[in-house]
Amino acid sequence: MIRIFSIQPIIRIILIIFVTAWIGGIAVHAAEPMRELPLSFDARERIAKPDLSGLARLRFLTTVDFPPFNFIDQSQKLSGFHVDLAREICRVLEIETKCQIQAVTFEELQPALEEGQGEAVLAGVDMTDDLRQRFAFTRPFLRLPARFAARTSPSAAAKVELSAILAKPVGVVAGTTHEAMFKAFFPAATAQAFPDRAAMLQALKAGTVNAVFSDGMQLSFWAASADAAACCTLVGGAYVSEHFLGEGLAIMNRKGDPALTQALDHALLELSRSGRLNEIYLRYFPTGIY
Repeated sequence: MIRIFSIQPIIRIILIIFVTAWIGGIAVHAAEPMRELPLSFDARERIAKPDLSGLARLRFLTTVDFPPFNFIDQSQKLSGFHVDLAREICRVLEIETKCQIQAVTFEELQPALEEGQGEAVLAGVDMTDDLRQRFAFTRPFLRLPARFAARTSPSAAAKVELSAILAKPVGVVAGTTHEAMFKAFFPAATAQAFPDRAAMLQALKAGTVNAVFSDGMQLSFWAASADAAACCTLVGGAYVSEHFLGEGLAIMNRKGDPALTQALDHALLELSRSGRLNEIYLRYFPTGIY
């Protein structure tokens, strides 16, 4: 049975609102929106499950301030996409009695892993070159794309075309990777820079700009929120680039434990192949981010 606890209750926060509602060479763009999670593994691939009989425990380290991935719910329990994913990994590996999930601050994740306070980090840590020198990572299980959001057409039957969006200035946040990505992907288009995300979204809502280009996850939740007031919708498909957006979300563990890395990859493959990973994704991203 997985035990969920925090060694630092003071860092817990109550989630105020949970909205229900690769250029490492090549950029991948889905021409049409996708609700389901794109496969991160080749369905024909086989990753053997190592012998874990000598594993004393598998403690996942996470945080509480990255909803919907990890947060404290209204019943004061640690919840989120990462928490449910950890449960499923332990089930696939048949080590539920050895599994624990522990919440620490984001700054404590790396020291806690290095000092043996946990065996794996499941908290949205970017796979930087520096971290790759110090830690091992699984295959990415989720890539966070960039998306366009545009004002809803006055006619519900009218479809907002990307070509029409690019014919006018598109809002971006100044100095961000999404601004650089937009200019690289659409050199003929005009970017209108805003000082921050709030100003950009307010301009979109007010009609100062007709479209924006930003993080797909944040845009998805904002468009479905009361703050957006049904003004806008996501347009086109997802844009994914390792060069600008990184390799995606993965699980980090110590380099001295390759068997654990392989076991985690085995579990992620099985969850992807069975569709269970997609089920967890849709639980927390019901409208999809692709």
